[in-house]
Amino acid sequence: MGLMVASWALLILLARRLPPGPLRELARFIPDCAATVARLRRDPRVPRRAKVAVVLAGLWLASPIDLIPEFLPVIGPLDDIVVVALALRYAGRRVPRQVLLDAWPGETRLLERLLGPVRT
Repeated sequence: MGLMVASWALLILLARRLPPGPLRELARFIPDCAATVARLRRDPRVPRRAKVAVVLAGLWLASPIDLIPEFLPVIGPLDDIVVVALALRYAGRRVPRQVLLDAWPGETRLLERLLGPVRT
């Protein structure tokens, strides 16, 4: 558990210290996802199935059991990123895009890229 906390602390520190660019966006991705999970879980506009997917992804983030151990710098959080990205894409097909954008605390460009083009 201590290694997970240290890994998260490193990501938050990197997100604040790195110059703007892809590495900074990657470091900010997990904390932004955690905040989005919490916001979507409480939003009444989110259907139950999407909430379940998002909450499961949040539990995966908080779980000390991972496919890639958290103590490996930089690559440790990759399985977390993949699981949360898949959950957000799933929610993106069931929730109005604006609801997801409102819940996302980071730069909307990153979430837009993750969600893909708007379906008609």
